[in-house]
This record gives sequence, structure tokens and C-alpha cells, in this order.
Amino acid sequence: MTWGWSLYIGILTILNMVALWWLLWWTGKPRKGMAKLGEEMDNTWDGDLKELNNPLPRWWLGMFHGAIVFSIIYLILFPGLGGFPGLLHWTSAKKYTHETTEAKQRFDPLYQHYYAMGVAALSKDDQALGTGRRLFLNNCAMCHGSDGGGMPGFPNLTDSEWLHGSTPERIEETILKGRTGAMPPWGPALGDEGVKQVATYVRSLSGQQVDQTVASAGKARYMTVCVACHGPEGKGNQMIGAPDLTNDIWLYGGSQGAIEASIRFGRTGQMPSWEQRLGKEKVRVLAAYVLSLHAPQNP
Repeated sequence: MTWGWSLYIGILTILNMVALWWLLWWTGKPRKGMAKLGEEMDNTWDGDLKELNNPLPRWWLGMFHGAIVFSIIYLILFPGLGGFPGLLHWTSAKKYTHETTEAKQRFDPLYQHYYAMGVAALSKDDQALGTGRRLFLNNCAMCHGSDGGGMPGFPNLTDSEWLHGSTPERIEETILKGRTGAMPPWGPALGDEGVKQVATYVRSLSGQQVDQTVASAGKARYMTVCVACHGPEGKGNQMIGAPDLTNDIWLYGGSQGAIEASIRFGRTGQMPSWEQRLGKEKVRVLAAYVLSLHAPQNP
């Protein structure tokens, strides 16, 4: 903050406090022609509702004056008058640094202990899962939901469909490094009719009732533009995060319209890396909690 702005803010703050005190004093001062205390004023409402010239309650005046005194003491001790730091030299940055340092000294040994246990072992430890759940709610729930159930465009962590694998190692890797998923738009290449045909064929892969004539035409196009990622049988490719099209789990919806939109416009998904924000120790505890949400694949 420049010297000029600091002086401007400081003077404006002081003038406002003086003005408030003056307003309180001026409104309570008897003036010529005013009714005496307890007498009726000239104002009347609804025909018979009259105003009496009574003073404000002493407790209210005391609170007002007390607030002004408190403000003066606060501005002497803490920053508030422009660039004046206050006698205590308190800053939010110092407070944050102090609290984070204190938290690290308190919790780092616990996280180090958890890190040595491994994800699989932590997923069976109730105390570690409680810690992991709090990390999940603070950092992951906004996308995946508080119960891990996900929402359109954000994966459900409680089912058996994991685009990048559900082993402890893969879950930890996903959280640490993040993931990027991209499906190119095929609308310009296929045209409206081609998009409809491929979407119909894709629906048939998951057992939905479709027009087989349209699906057959879509299969030929699928084998040209989709097979490289999703495979000839539509089973997907875990190494690149291409989803399995033969089940009933659809990240963006499994209706004809939703599938057509995915094919026509493509899809782009981004999960950020949490390594820098949380650190590998917290990520391991978080991965253990996510693993505990996972529903194993039925044999």
C-alpha cells in the first residue's frame, strides 16, 4: 500500500468514528422548540398513536459508546488504519504460518506413521479411515459427492468401474498425479446420421434394445473411428482411461441423446494433481479411504 492510500484510509477511518460519536451526541442534545422530556411530540400516526420525547435507553447508549471505545483500542493494537501495523504487529500471514506450523508439528508424526503402513492396511484401520474421510470431504466431495457417489461427468467411487484401475497403487497414483481424459469430437467426421448410427451400436453393446439395422450400420463406423480406444468388443482400455461400453455405468449418461452428444462434441475431463497440495503422506491416507468406498468386481 502506498503512503498516500495509507494516509487516506487512516484519516477516513478516524473521521467516521468521530462522526458517529458526534451524531450520537447531537441527536441527544436538547434543542430550542423541542418538547420537554416525557411530553408529546408533534408526530401522530393512525389518528391516535403519538410519539413521546423520551431518551434512548442508557444500556443502548452504553453499548454504542462501548463499541466506539472498543474500536479505538482495536485500531491501536491491530492493523486497520492504513499502513499502521498496530502495536501487536499482527498479520493474517503470520497467523496462518503459525497455525500451519503448529498443525504440522502435531500431525506430521501421525501421517508418517500412516504412510509406513501402506494403502491396503490403512483401508482396514478405522482411525485412519476417519482421517481419510475428513480429507475426502474437504478436498474431493465437491466433485465426487460427500458419499463418493459422483455426479454426471464425475466418477462414482463406490461402484466397480474404474477407468484407471482400482488397485491401491493405481488409486494412489491417480490422486498424486491427477488424470486427464479426452475424447475427440466425431460429429464433423461422421455427420448427424453417422453419429446416430454409432450411438445406437454403442447402446447395443450394453444390452439396450435398439434398431438392429441402424446398429449394424453403426458397427462399421465404430470399427473405423472408435475401436482404437474402446476395443473391438467395446471393453475399453484401462491404460488410457477409455471406458467400457458394455456395462450400464455411464459417466455422462447412457441415453441415446447423451451418447450422441458425447460422440458429436467429444468429452474432456480433468482431475488435478493433489501431490503438491496434500503431500504424499496425506494422499496415502486419502487413497485408503477411497479404496474403502470401492465395490469389488463381482466374479
